[in-house]
Amino acid sequence: MSDAAPELPASTSTQKGRSLTELLASMRFAISLLTVICIASVIGTVLKQHEPAVNYVNQFGPFWADLFLSLKLNAVYSAWWFLLILAFLVVSTSLCVARHAPKYLADIRTYKENIREKSLNAFHHKASAELTGAPQDEAQRLGKLLVSGGWKVKLQQRDTAAGAGTGWMLAAKAGAANKLGYIAAHSAIVLICLGGLFDGDLVVRAQMLLGGKTPYTGGGLISEVSDTHRLSERNPTFRGNLLVAEGTQSSTAILNQSDGILLQELPFAIELKKFIVDYYSTGMPKLFASEIIIHDKETGEKKETRVEVNHPASYKGVEIYQSSFDDGGSKVHLQARSFQQGIRPFMVEGEIGGSLKLPAEEIGGQPATLEFTALRVLNVENLSGGGGSEVDVRKVDLKHSIESRLGAGNKSATKRDLRNVGPSITYKLRDASGQAREFVNYMLPVDTGDGLPVFLLGVRETPADPFRYLRVPVDTEGSIDGFLRLRQALSDPAAREAAVKRYTMQALDDKRPELSNQLYQSALRALTLFAEGDSRNGQKLVGLQAVSDFIEANVPEAERSRAGEVLVRILNGALYELAQLSRHKAGLAPMAPDEKTQAFMTQAVLSLSDVQLYPAPVFFELKNFEQVQASVFQVARAPGKTIVYLGCLFLIIGVFAMLYVRERRIWIWFTPADQGSKAVMAMSTNRKTLDGDKEFETLSGKLLGIASHPGGNAT
Repeated sequence: MSDAAPELPASTSTQKGRSLTELLASMRFAISLLTVICIASVIGTVLKQHEPAVNYVNQFGPFWADLFLSLKLNAVYSAWWFLLILAFLVVSTSLCVARHAPKYLADIRTYKENIREKSLNAFHHKASAELTGAPQDEAQRLGKLLVSGGWKVKLQQRDTAAGAGTGWMLAAKAGAANKLGYIAAHSAIVLICLGGLFDGDLVVRAQMLLGGKTPYTGGGLISEVSDTHRLSERNPTFRGNLLVAEGTQSSTAILNQSDGILLQELPFAIELKKFIVDYYSTGMPKLFASEIIIHDKETGEKKETRVEVNHPASYKGVEIYQSSFDDGGSKVHLQARSFQQGIRPFMVEGEIGGSLKLPAEEIGGQPATLEFTALRVLNVENLSGGGGSEVDVRKVDLKHSIESRLGAGNKSATKRDLRNVGPSITYKLRDASGQAREFVNYMLPVDTGDGLPVFLLGVRETPADPFRYLRVPVDTEGSIDGFLRLRQALSDPAAREAAVKRYTMQALDDKRPELSNQLYQSALRALTLFAEGDSRNGQKLVGLQAVSDFIEANVPEAERSRAGEVLVRILNGALYELAQLSRHKAGLAPMAPDEKTQAFMTQAVLSLSDVQLYPAPVFFELKNFEQVQASVFQVARAPGKTIVYLGCLFLIIGVFAMLYVRERRIWIWFTPADQGSKAVMAMSTNRKTLDGDKEFETLSGKLLGIASHPGGNAT
């Protein structure tokens, strides 16, 4: 029998643990995780993050919106799966470093002087030569030469066939920082990921999971939100937004979550003394800054400071960044006007962000709610005719900013005529069923390029739709009243008849009464058709469309062009007289028959035709406003920032060391010869490059006094 104990097989759990460790520590697994993180980062960059759910539905449709929301693609960087992948990457990279770092450190310390003589012949770079001195003398001489060139050298005495201690091995190394580069680069990944995890939503989610905190999904005042939706001032890491209006202060930041918001209490309150904004000629913000006072809650200390873009303020470990600006509750004075008869003008006052109930008797229909959405004091429009969409001065148009600063080869062929067209008011009219339309009306007339200023009245059904504008011409007094008087007169049958009579008398004299009566009837029919329309196929058509359909239904195709010209001329003449009558009734002087009057009437005909489709009984003119600015700050406590910066430094050092530092080792074996000694030299590098060939050629010539031949051999 044997006295040795039998070897016990490894347990299944131990084998599984080793297999799992091997998987986590493998380079393929780490690269796979990096690939997934890169793809997720691309998605998070392309897809707007933390938008309201309705925005995704409007942009992508219900199916894709539900899919994106279920996968948390609207909040990629705080999604549980993204944080889990990041955590696995930290574990994987840490295991890689833990496994290979001791080997690399040991490799840096060793000179590998125990290499055998026969192994030197297997190297790509090798050379041999006869030297005049003894092996020991030559080893020490060449060692000093290498040390003077920045190499680290170690000598080893060996036995040879000639006797004990007659052979010498010289081992030298340089570029050992290449191995440190590997350790630094992989450690940098761990540090950056740890910093990202710590400064991300991981701590907040841990409080939600373990501390009973839940996102808030309701509305109302911040002060009325319960403590279950609030995070403590001692929260070690957070990043949120804080909106402060001029003359007010706030100490509660909002942290956007995928399913609601969390409120973060700050150890201080921020008071906005003054908001400063300056613009370029294009309307883009050139500078916006905030003069603030920080009120310490604990000590009552007050600290005045200024926050600008890229120049944050810091207090008690919390960074205060200038993020954007918004309306802080400006007060607006609006006048309700109507294109319909029976609705008298009335004034309303409100505050941006508020609402007002409109009784049915005031607006001539069903009751509605007026919601004051936005006041924009500066509106920059592209009036070049290339689709002049408005420019939001709260955002930086990066594409156009870059194009404007690049050379002529990158200039856009489309001419852009950017002009400030003055203040505008945006509001919503919400009916009793909750449906709302959004309107935007400009305070001042806008010259769209044809020389005739017009008032722009915009409307859209949903936020995803562009605004459609009704252009109302400006009268000689510079107001919208002339067009409204003309619209009211057009709705009055008696006024239409009087205008047609004036037109007939101006067009024909009394000597041809039969033609006068015929012209009177034609003009009255055209004006009535234009004003009241005609019902065809169950649909009432008004304006120019009604006139066009009448011609198509009653005039042969060959004569439609001529009949249309005649009918439009008659219609324009009757509307001109109607406008003159409306001015006379208002006690104003008649319009002069010049080009401005002609331009006014041309646009008035188009506007009168389109106004029938205006979807609201009233529209609101911006008469006066008291602007209150608000500053949007981003407040962040990011202790992991230092870790990330350290990781970035390690990454720079590691990448530089791995790319630009080559590890090289040299061995020279000295043995006694008949006259002096024989030297066999070999060199290895971690990368085979032309620089390595050139360096070996230089070293072999300097050390051994020989020239290198192609292939790396020297004799």
